[in-house]
Formats: sequence, structure tokens, C-alpha cells
Amino acid sequence: MSLLTVKNLGQSFVDKTLYENANFVLNKEDHMGVTGQNGVGKSTLIKILTGEMLPDEGQVKWQNKVDVGYLDQYAKLTPGETIRGFLRTAFAPLYQKERELNELYAKYAENGAAELLEKAGKIQTYLEENNFYGIDTEIERVASGLGLAELGYDHDVAQLSGGQRSKIILAKLLLQNPDVLLLDEPTNYLDVSHIDWLVDYLNDFAGAFIVVSHDYDFLGRITNCIIDVDVGTITRYTGTLKQAMRQKEANRETYLKAYANQQRKIAKTEAYIRKNKAGTRSKSAKSRERQLAHMDVLTPPKSNRRARFEFPYVATASNLLLQTQDLVIGYDHALVKEAFNFSVGGNEKVAITGFNGIGKTTLLKTLLGQLKPIFGDFELSTTAKLAYFKQDLTWPNNNMTPLQYLQEEFERQKPKELRGALARMGVTVQQAMSPLKKLSGGEQEKVKLAKMQFEPANLLFLDEPTNHLDRDTKDALRKAIVNFPGGVIIVSHERDFFQGDWVDKTIDIETMNQ
Repeated sequence: MSLLTVKNLGQSFVDKTLYENANFVLNKEDHMGVTGQNGVGKSTLIKILTGEMLPDEGQVKWQNKVDVGYLDQYAKLTPGETIRGFLRTAFAPLYQKERELNELYAKYAENGAAELLEKAGKIQTYLEENNFYGIDTEIERVASGLGLAELGYDHDVAQLSGGQRSKIILAKLLLQNPDVLLLDEPTNYLDVSHIDWLVDYLNDFAGAFIVVSHDYDFLGRITNCIIDVDVGTITRYTGTLKQAMRQKEANRETYLKAYANQQRKIAKTEAYIRKNKAGTRSKSAKSRERQLAHMDVLTPPKSNRRARFEFPYVATASNLLLQTQDLVIGYDHALVKEAFNFSVGGNEKVAITGFNGIGKTTLLKTLLGQLKPIFGDFELSTTAKLAYFKQDLTWPNNNMTPLQYLQEEFERQKPKELRGALARMGVTVQQAMSPLKKLSGGEQEKVKLAKMQFEPANLLFLDEPTNHLDRDTKDALRKAIVNFPGGVIIVSHERDFFQGDWVDKTIDIETMNQ
């Protein structure tokens, strides 16, 4: 029996159909990945599976008593609670048993009733069988694997950054060890080493899981089946991600040929009917007309909008845009042992790598003048013109639509030009007129990239620009970076994004901290 059965699922928003009559199952042995472009409904599907959203049509049925764990990025964190305290809440039922045990011992000390000691013995056995006395060891194993240990277990959860917050919520979910894991973009704030740890964890996970991720390198390492969401359909493939993508392309080519052949047949039949409807072959024409009326006509192939854009460039006569001199970064103390001494040439593409929290974003903010150096300095060319892509999804007002947001940022731009920038990023008319808070993470990222189309520069600072983006948009982003005539400093945890020879220089902060 399947853990999850989805039958005849249908979901639409205004003028957009996400799925229609969709069906798939999740079996006990399934390590399932969810693929698809931004906006096709992957995160919506997770919300439907968790019961957070009711589908327009169809049935979602979980096996009785199956424990489903969901990565909820909006989980509440209580100010004053420590990292260790929060992670211990993953074992709340065991701590409740411990309280019951202590109460029994206290009562036994008062009256010495034998049945109290017997009950206490059963609870004691239960706690031992469920590794209650090894909880802190397990917490430290998972926290260390996800990069939380270096923050300190007494760190106040209210003081965590957005990325650190996501990590602690993921850590708690893994510690709960449910029968089924539902993970929506779990790698967004993880660096390479922590992604490697999560890959090993998921491959050893005894239960089933469904993972939504645009990091195809990550998905390819953890999955044995795929469901692909694509313009109104959900298709299940068994096998690796590469096999699924090859089969999807083969199915699409087969459908395109069948559709083209049918369209030719329809056109030929309609021409015959028009020519012979009133002549001696009218009987034959009417027969073909009836055949045509009963034909199961294939729907026209659909496709999502794909991003095609470029970063606007401001010319500079300088061959050297940026130079650091013994630069030491940090807040109240140095984050990196070794000082930075590097330069960015007029058209150089520079990658900044290193684990989460080591100082990649701090380096960018220092070079942007938002933070003061601990020591040393840097020099920008007098003709350097900067543009900055921030990794967080924060807005002045998330009730604004993308079009309203851009109009407020660029008052002199005509609405037509703003709509054009959004369209080049693959943002539909409906999405452009929807509140930002209603858009998926990928759609919001596209709005941020659309904004950069009105910010001419010759030096780009890109902090995790690939988060939430689908494969096609990441390909378009990579192309825009490669074609940009100026300098680029880019931070990304996705190793496959840097594949190829387009990166001129890599600064690995981890090696500077050894």
C-alpha cells in the first residue's frame, strides 16, 4: 500500500491552471524529487499535501497513522530560547514522559506503593529504548552537520539570520525523524559541505521523502524517482533525475510530432470538406465531417515563459575596478584569519566560496561601504558603477505588486518598460499584478532581477542570486553574467552553477581561515 495517493488533482488560480486531473503515488521506498519551472505550482503542491491548502478538485489520501514532517520556514521561534532549547522541542513527547517518571518517583517516595514503581520502570524502559539519554548527542550531530554548532548552543534563536533560522528549523525536523519528510528548497541557505552532509543523511533516511529543489546537482544525488510539474500536468518518472529529464524530453518530442501530424490531417480533411460539401462527393464530405467532429483533438503544446535578459552596462576606461589592501572584515572582531588581497579587472568574473556564516555576505557589504573594515582598506575605480543583488526576500511593502514596486523604485520609467522588464524575466501579466507576498520564492527573485535591468553598472555584486530559481532561469542568469562586459563578484552555494570556464578567479574563504 502506498504512503500517499493523489487522484484527479486539480488546482487553478484566476486564469492559470496549475494541475488538471493529476495523479501520482508515494511508496515507502520512494526518495522523490519535484521539478519544474518557477510558478508551476511546486510549493502549492506541498501545501496541498500538508493540508494547509485544499485543492479545487481531487483527492489526497495519506496512509493511516503515517507521521509526516514538513519543513515550515515560518515556524515560530520564541525570543530568549536557545538553539539547544529549540532543538530539544523535537523530542517533546520524550520530555513529557520524563516529567511523568519524576512525578511517579516523587509519589513513590511519599507512600512506597509498588504499582508506582512498576509504572516508573516501564517509562524508564521506554525512555532508554527511544535514546532519551542520548538526545543531546543526536542534537549535536545534526546541528554540526548543518553548520549550527559554530554559533554556540546557547545562542538566542531571536538573533539568528534568515539563513540560520532556516537551518535550525530543518535541524528540528530531521531530529523528529518522521515517516515521511516534505522539504521545500532545503539547500537555499546551506553551503557545499552542509549540502554534502544533508545528501548523506537523506540517502540513509529509512523513510520516504518528497523534496522540492531547483538545485539539480543536489536532487540528482538523493532521488530515485521524480514528479515533474509542467503547465497543468504532474508526471511521475522512476529512476534518476537525468533519466527523468531524458524521458520528459522524449515524451515532449513524441507529443509534438503527434500534434503536428494530427494538425496536418485536420487541415487536409477540412480542405476536402470545403471543396466537396456541395458537389458529387458531398456524402463523403459529410462522413469526414462527422469523423472530424468525433476526433480526440490534441491540445496545443504549452510552455512557460523563459527568462531572457541582460544586465545594463556603463562604460569605464579603467582596467581595474576594485583592489583590496590587507582587508580584514567583521563586526566587532575579524571573521577571517587571513587578510584579503585581490583585485577585480574590468571584465573579470570572480566567485566567492566558503561555508555559510564564514563571511561571504560580510565581504560584499564591506566592499559596498555598508560595513567598516576591521583593518586594511579597498579602493574602487573612480568610474566604477555598482549594482547589488541581495539574497534576502524582503520588500518595503509585500502587499505591493511587482509592477507597483518597480514603479515606486523608478518613477521616471514608463509602465510599459517596467512590464517589459518583468516579461523578459518570465513574469506573467497575472504575476505582475499579484501581491509580492503571493508569489513563490523564484517569482520574487525574478522581480529582483527585473529591477537590476534599470540599474546600469560596470561592477555587479551578486549574493546567492540562484536561490529559488529554476534551471532555465539559472541558465539565463549565467548567460547574462558571462555576456556582461563589466566585472562581477558572485556568491553561490550551487557548485554546478560555476561549471565551465567562465569564472576567472575563485576566492575560497575557507582556505583563508585554516
